[in-house]
Amino acid sequence: MEKVILSDKLSLFSDHWNPRIVGELNGQHVKLVKLKGEFVWHKHDQEDEMFYVLEGTLKMELRDKTIILHPHEFLIVPKGTEHRPVADHEVSIMLFEPAGTLNTGDTRNDFTKEDLQKI
Repeated sequence: MEKVILSDKLSLFSDHWNPRIVGELNGQHVKLVKLKGEFVWHKHDQEDEMFYVLEGTLKMELRDKTIILHPHEFLIVPKGTEHRPVADHEVSIMLFEPAGTLNTGDTRNDFTKEDLQKI
């Protein structure tokens, strides 16, 4: 058992839209990811997702509204809800989601990451 220093883990990578696993608990992965630009519209049929903003401002686009998240705020996107994260400037976030959750949900494209690195 060791503590996780988020700033140390975030300093290990600089690419965007490529989640890294930093912890596991009760069948859930704790992931860190840096975002910049627009992601793809997608949904997760079986999993809820929690987006916790560490640094920057995240816009979570939903089909009927946009929710703005600032540092130390989080949003839980319920399963089956179409969403698209957008970051005008780089944003660092922590994700909580069931192990095996595909980052692009029901969509496969260049953003899809199937084998996530553990750091």
